[in-house]
Amino acid sequence: MTFPTRSIARFVVVASLLACASALAGGNDFFDLRRIEPLHGDANVGKEKAAVCSACHGASGVSPAAMFPNLAGQHAEYLYWQLVVFKREARPESPMTSQIENLDDATMRDLAAWFASLPPAPSSPATDASSRGAKLYREGDPAHGTPPCQGCHGADARGNPLAADNASYRLYPALRGQHADYVVQRLKEFRDGKHLSSSSGRIMTPVARTLDDESIAAVAAWLQSAP
Repeated sequence: MTFPTRSIARFVVVASLLACASALAGGNDFFDLRRIEPLHGDANVGKEKAAVCSACHGASGVSPAAMFPNLAGQHAEYLYWQLVVFKREARPESPMTSQIENLDDATMRDLAAWFASLPPAPSSPATDASSRGAKLYREGDPAHGTPPCQGCHGADARGNPLAADNASYRLYPALRGQHADYVVQRLKEFRDGKHLSSSSGRIMTPVARTLDDESIAAVAAWLQSAP
């Protein structure tokens, strides 16, 4: 049996990043999410509980403020585990800390199911930085050790192509149409080692450390405007 070259390349990228996550793991003070189960939640119940979330993330899961992420159309597994990690990290500077402090597990599952059921955000008009960002996303930057983003987030930035068959790959978020300001903030936080509470964060940290500010801005601009 033969496999397409592109599929092999994606496998190598993902395998390499998982190896980095294992190397960083060291202790047991993090969530190892590489073998999670599919998430089950009640979207209708989540809708009833999402009023507070809507203030920052929009009633339809598309945030009116660029500093807050769009949640609509993300995988429920990604959204749920993000909430769990936020709860673990409890960063005083994060507005999420006080919002989720008293949420129980069932509520977090229901909220994740609700936002996952919504249609994703549309793309925005292209900017001058988009073309360089597209190249970085699709091809990476071998000179700086940057892998192509599409290896984990999909060629169209809608999420990992293996997500339909394996819940673990649903932890790679869809990035298409995401606010550029939020992506920039998030990548810089990964680069600074601020998100090591999960295996997913430990995969992104070494990747982000290969990106300078200009590269981060370019990738973020393309993702927001990806056609």
